[in-house]
Amino acid sequence: MMDVGRHPRVKLFTYSEVENVSGYIGNFNVKIRKKARYVREKDCTACGECSKVCPIVVPNEFQMGLSLRKAIHIPFPQAVPSSYILDMDHCLGNNPIACGKCYEACDKKCIDYDMQDELVDIKVGAVIVATGMDVYDPTKLDDYGYTRFENVITSMEFERLICSEGPSKGHFIRPADHQTPMRIGFIQCVGSRTQDPERGNPYCSNICCMNTVKDSLLLKDHYPDVEVKVFYMDIRAFAKGFEDLFMRSKEAGVKYIRGIPGEIEEDPKTKNLKLTVENTTTRMVEQHELDLVVLSVGVIPRQDNEIIKKFFSLSSTSDGFYMESHPKLKPVDAPTGGVYFAGCAEYPKDVKDSVTQASAAASRAGTLLSAGKIKIEAITAVVDEEKCTMCGICANVCPFNAIVFEKGAKTPARVIEASCKGCGTCSAECRFDAITMQHFTDRQMYAQVESILSENPMDKIVTFACNWCSYAGADLAGLSRLQFPANARIIRTMCSGRVKDKFVLHAFKLGAPIVLVSGCHFADCHYIDANRWTQKRVEKLWDKLEKLGIRPERLQLEWVSAAEGQKWSKVMKAVEDMRQKVTKEEVEFTKKVLSEDEKPKVAKPVKEKVAAAAVPA
Repeated sequence: MMDVGRHPRVKLFTYSEVENVSGYIGNFNVKIRKKARYVREKDCTACGECSKVCPIVVPNEFQMGLSLRKAIHIPFPQAVPSSYILDMDHCLGNNPIACGKCYEACDKKCIDYDMQDELVDIKVGAVIVATGMDVYDPTKLDDYGYTRFENVITSMEFERLICSEGPSKGHFIRPADHQTPMRIGFIQCVGSRTQDPERGNPYCSNICCMNTVKDSLLLKDHYPDVEVKVFYMDIRAFAKGFEDLFMRSKEAGVKYIRGIPGEIEEDPKTKNLKLTVENTTTRMVEQHELDLVVLSVGVIPRQDNEIIKKFFSLSSTSDGFYMESHPKLKPVDAPTGGVYFAGCAEYPKDVKDSVTQASAAASRAGTLLSAGKIKIEAITAVVDEEKCTMCGICANVCPFNAIVFEKGAKTPARVIEASCKGCGTCSAECRFDAITMQHFTDRQMYAQVESILSENPMDKIVTFACNWCSYAGADLAGLSRLQFPANARIIRTMCSGRVKDKFVLHAFKLGAPIVLVSGCHFADCHYIDANRWTQKRVEKLWDKLEKLGIRPERLQLEWVSAAEGQKWSKVMKAVEDMRQKVTKEEVEFTKKVLSEDEKPKVAKPVKEKVAAAAVPA
């Protein structure tokens, strides 16, 4: 961080947060709030005289609350800039000044109680999202006694206790009596790999196993006589050199017990802890007495991820981490152009993987900025200004904020081509056919439907498939030589959000016995959340078909990913079974009802009542 702060080409904003982001690839406008430090950083020499006289003492967040700090403090060692910050949330107050001792002690007079937050606007061409992660809070797991027993700590608190700059200056102690513990136990997977939402998350946090292996070796190096036990489900030592490190830990005398403790009890006199665990290797219930228990807590997405998602129109996976544009072809690219991921914002990873991804993200951003111009797919949306009624629906449904519309300005919507990805959701939602998707026009869609149903329509399954998932899933099923009905006729769209309700109704009007709309799973949508609009549109169609007396089951909606060739085969077999149950009379009735529904409804004339005028006598 100090090297970054000294770099002439890097502008570092510390103690700041992003307020707003607008614009698009190559032209982002970022508004940053520089929070008031109440200390002029250029004048501060970090002498510490102000902190010595400060009467306020609060828990130190950086030390996990294991030590104290003053209201005026340096956030952490080697902070950039190396100057103090006045924490106004804990200061005695500056309006009016109730203390002022720090100001009196400062020879440079660099403390300014009237300092205000500053808003800074910068223009950037690319953005790298490296927001990191948070740590799971084990407070909910009462059976581990984290809130009841002083000698039950988390792995983060362990790191601070054993650090040379920690609260105990590198002398490892247990919180209850400040004595060096000689029997230490680590409990793995706390907050990870569980299907119970009250106990954590279903995914593996990736770093916990090797972090414990590293900590056990660290203990053995500093305290050879200490007894270390690790309670685990599985040790996942999969990266380069990890298995060797794991074996070194075993050779150093660390005992690995395959089983997670069910409960922890404390001796009120000695503060020692007794663990009850089922050893799945020996199939015996064992009890272990320890001086200190370390909960190896997992990681979770940042709590403020939703704010960043709104800024850049990002999408996230079911576990809450950000989702990349493509897991293999574009692993560091966000769905929004010009935005890249680095570190644990995307998923839990260790230092090596974080550095690797950061290098890749920097390379991708550098490639973009050095090009001067960008290439885009020729499938963007085009607005017909004559047909546009300025309703603004297209701007509301666009997942990439690629449509500019100012309410009340009385100007047609405008598409930012650099941001448009061609999903077609705007065109499908436009009630006035004012938006044309290049290379996926309405005329092309209608022509494909008409061609499919021109001969033997009763034998066909009209299928609209998303390019990225369902179409690829169908391709995988074919490559895998999986058996499924050959009478499905697939119309490829970039996204299921492109499928207008008119396309489906046109197919039914031409005699289609059944129509299938298929797209990505909600968590895997290539266009962030465009398939949500598919769901809403199909639900409206189901309601309409039911009102017209048409069986809604004849319109099917399925989510199939690119890796689910087997599911595609099953879905098509199920749809074929439904098709065989549709009768010709039912299809003829559908064609008749839809034809009548399309006819313009003529309003009945209203009979005017004419009052008879009174005739004078």
